Amino acid sequence: MRKYGLAPIIDEKTEILILGTLPSDLSLGKGQYYANSGNDFWKLIGEVLKQNLGALSYERRTETLNAHGIGLWDIYHNCVRPGSMDSDITEQELNDFSALKEIAPKLRRVCLNGKKAGTAEKLFRNLGYLTLVLPSSSGANRRDQQDRLRHWKAGLVLPLP
Repeated sequence: MRKYGLAPIIDEKTEILILGTLPSDLSLGKGQYYANSGNDFWKLIGEVLKQNLGALSYERRTETLNAHGIGLWDIYHNCVRPGSMDSDITEQELNDFSALKEIAPKLRRVCLNGKKAGTAEKLFRNLGYLTLVLPSSSGANRRDQQDRLRHWKAGLVLPLP
């Protein structure tokens, strides 16, 4: 089944962009990034920002990200994927990132959430951005939570060097 991603959450204040692959079926159904409570994204971001984002509505969560210069999007505009597993993605089409410099002129770092999203790292380096492949926020990636959190904090620290 071909699935289409969500609109980006990016504005002129965005300095850091976090990119996943494509939202899960649950997230697509709700029209919200990282809507699956089994994904640790909002918990990790909350720890980085020292705020309990889990207690906020989705709208307030995204407003908080924007206020901190953080944007969200995905590397794929669409793909064929039965279920929600990144490993099942085929026939993928990248989002058009050519307008990023106009939409987000302050954007300096692109953080890729997990190895599959990390396959696009070279594209963003070639566009002139600092990049970092983060350990996946997936709940299946909880082996070393302190190490994962350390990487997320390093990637999302502002101001950037």
